[in-house]
Amino acid sequence: MATQAIKAPSDLPVAPAQPPSIPATDSFRLFVSQPVVAAFCGGGVAGAVSRTVVSPLERLKILFQIQSVGREEYKLSVGKALKKMWQEEGWRGFMRGNGTNCVRIVPYSAVQFGSYNFYKRHFFETTPGADLGPLMRLTCGGIAGITSVVCTYPLDIVRTRLSIQTASFADLGSRPKGGKMPGMWATMVGMYKTEGGFLALYRGIIPTVAGVAPYVGLNFMVYEHVRKTLTPEGDKNPSAVRKLLAGAISGAVAQTCTYPFDVLRRRFQINTMSGMGYKYKSIGDAMTRIVAQEGLKGLYKGIVPNLLKVAPSMASSWLSFEMTRDFLISVGPKEVVL
Repeated sequence: MATQAIKAPSDLPVAPAQPPSIPATDSFRLFVSQPVVAAFCGGGVAGAVSRTVVSPLERLKILFQIQSVGREEYKLSVGKALKKMWQEEGWRGFMRGNGTNCVRIVPYSAVQFGSYNFYKRHFFETTPGADLGPLMRLTCGGIAGITSVVCTYPLDIVRTRLSIQTASFADLGSRPKGGKMPGMWATMVGMYKTEGGFLALYRGIIPTVAGVAPYVGLNFMVYEHVRKTLTPEGDKNPSAVRKLLAGAISGAVAQTCTYPFDVLRRRFQINTMSGMGYKYKSIGDAMTRIVAQEGLKGLYKGIVPNLLKVAPSMASSWLSFEMTRDFLISVGPKEVVL
């Protein structure tokens, strides 16, 4: 009886080697530690932290901005205006619109920081990690600012409406019987149905973009310059206190230079609301009428509470951004075998 030869182990077919799989946890850590992703997440955290810290001053700034001649219930000092807000609306008055603001600012800030990092790495750096000049930082930041505004503008205009609808402007007449005010989605749906559809949610975007682009560009440019200046020789990073100082300086410079655009943005966002005393036809018409009726200082209404809030706001924003970004980058797997 014929017998078949038994193959030696070395003669058996060998299956092709499979690359070792990456554990799911390592894949996630690798994803979130990518510079653009880490910047995106860090920007979201930075936005939520910074806006919540200064919510009362943010709302007061808006109330100052939207007042016109004859409707100046909040023509008060910052301290007295905050007291009036507290007496009439309590703690909720301080936080009015902050929920919507955080819903808006988390994606807004995330897109802003993430897109700045993306544009910087892929379009502006000649070599990876190269230092950008001031003009390139300004341009890159401006484009990032436009990107973030276009993505999140409807939430910004709704936040403005929510911020003013409970304030005691005599002619506003928006408080319904029973005292319950519409929320974020009800306000957005109402604007869509009664004020011109989708375009109503982007009313005022032109002066917004005109102000945000230079503001964000200046913010990034000044912060990175001041941060570098404050970094001790031989160190890679300044201390947390120095980062806070750099953020405060960058915010103050950027806000002061671009503040009139912010006033115009707020005015146009409520331009169709009854009882506010103005109906502007264009940016030129708005600026002409504001200066004629309210003087040049009309373009800077609300700048005092704005500057009071910008230091803690931008300082906490930049610090929380860098801490979150650096943490996410650090959690990346040290070595991934592909």
